[in-house]
Amino acid sequence: MGAVAVALDHVRVSYQPLLNLHTGGVVAMEATVRVTARTADDLRRQVGRENPRARVDVALAATAIRAAAEYRTALPTHVNLAASTVDRPEELGPVLDAVREGGHRPRDVVVEIGAPFDGLARADFIHGLSLLRRAGLRVAFDDLGDAGTPLGLIIEAGPELLKLDAATVARLPDAAAQRAVAGSIAHLASRIGAQVVGIGVATEAQLTALRAAGGHLAQGDLLAPASRRPLAAATLSETMTALIEPESAVSPARDPGPLVTDFVHAATMLREDVTAHTAWSALADRPLANSVILTDEQRRPRAFLDRTRFLLSLSGPHGHALYTRRLARRLADPPFVVRADCTALGLLQMLAGVERVRRHDDIVVVDDHYAVLGVVQVGDVVRGLVDHQVRYATALNPLTRLPGSDEVGQDIERRLAAGETFAVGWLDVDGFKSVNDTGGFAAGNELIRALGRALTDVAATLPGVAVGHVGGDDFLIAAGLEQLGPLASTLLDTPFTAAGREVTLSLATLVCSAGAVRDYRDVSARLAPLKRHAKALPGTSWVMGRLDTDRVDVLRGSPLPAHPRPGRRRHVSGAR
Repeated sequence: MGAVAVALDHVRVSYQPLLNLHTGGVVAMEATVRVTARTADDLRRQVGRENPRARVDVALAATAIRAAAEYRTALPTHVNLAASTVDRPEELGPVLDAVREGGHRPRDVVVEIGAPFDGLARADFIHGLSLLRRAGLRVAFDDLGDAGTPLGLIIEAGPELLKLDAATVARLPDAAAQRAVAGSIAHLASRIGAQVVGIGVATEAQLTALRAAGGHLAQGDLLAPASRRPLAAATLSETMTALIEPESAVSPARDPGPLVTDFVHAATMLREDVTAHTAWSALADRPLANSVILTDEQRRPRAFLDRTRFLLSLSGPHGHALYTRRLARRLADPPFVVRADCTALGLLQMLAGVERVRRHDDIVVVDDHYAVLGVVQVGDVVRGLVDHQVRYATALNPLTRLPGSDEVGQDIERRLAAGETFAVGWLDVDGFKSVNDTGGFAAGNELIRALGRALTDVAATLPGVAVGHVGGDDFLIAAGLEQLGPLASTLLDTPFTAAGREVTLSLATLVCSAGAVRDYRDVSARLAPLKRHAKALPGTSWVMGRLDTDRVDVLRGSPLPAHPRPGRRRHVSGAR
């Protein structure tokens, strides 16, 4: 049976924009098809009995692509397919045909793959994904949250976008567990090079919680409801202004700061061989566009037209007569190009040596194949970096410049959600009160600064180690098991002094794994008795506990004598 056809006048296509949480600008639109009863009956007659759901799904996606093509917008178009449809690669042809016939650049079409994910033939599903990707289309995974999307499938597929479902977004403001899940997905996204999208955003509290959890894009009626035409000019204005206030002081997910992809706008692109008149028409049709990127057939940037300089050239004496029929690239500049993994700070450092007249040009962001992903505006990057630095600074301890325990707590939650086995350590100074009482507060402060510097150095040399200053002389550490030995040796073998006398340290560590411990609060409660045990040992000490046993290993310091106690007993082993 051939492809199923759907007439555009028998369906309703609605468009809802996706907005960047950093800039408030529209970066894409999702096209959703709703069929009339007459069309539904017609579809049922056409599909027959062979793969009926997949055929209808493909027909509606192809219809959405063709409908969006009529508006000739520069924004990428998102369409929906069920995972069970991608699982049948032989049915995907109409989608690829619609992309070609509609004149879309393949990379400007994003296929959102949603539930159901159960019962998939994994090899066929991956083959279907490869067909879409070989055609140049991008992929998003939809309905993350309650739909049971397999994490292993996400890692293997490597989608460009991960979309949190509306139910998860709705619970973010009030449920710490949901925020941990969203933060874990954001952490996974950063590892596979994807962006996190929250859908169904209905309140400002949800928007704030989404951004705090590491979300990049948002979609929902609060921002812009679905409409019959693409709404390319929507912005967050007042909502975004309230959102970027650093009121929650949430610790940043990555220390180097935001990436340039956090600020990407859709680029206005034309072929490098177009005339100046064509470029002028494109800018006239897109009043919000600051530039035009001239590209080759593979979407690689070849030249850059700044709106102001280009229009001034055309409006000068005889400019229109001289240039309109000539190639636009005669008036173009070389583009400023950065890769998607460039940080905002790295971009600003690059621009420091640029001639003043071009410091506010749009920056072209490219992928690993040097194809254009979009553009970023320098003003957005500066504001975003300032916001990041303010939030980061408010989370730092003024004495050690280390983050508080919240950042380590978030790292613990991410590790638990990812199913890792790791260790959490609690480090403090023995007899710190006597240091202050005998040497004064200045001596105590200097000791704490020295410990903070040592922890900072350890975290810098052992990637993946998270350290935080809880307060006073208490520090919190999260690390992989293979990092624990070098970390403890570095800290405990370093001599620390205060007011002319040597001080000793106590380190209590707990081996944690998903399922054995609930969350960060549970880890904290289980560390407390281990810390008391370490403090009771003479000299510098290190003890380790595990969740599956009452045994406490004394790894440094003299073991306590085992005194019989009524009730449950905790076994102690000697140093090794």
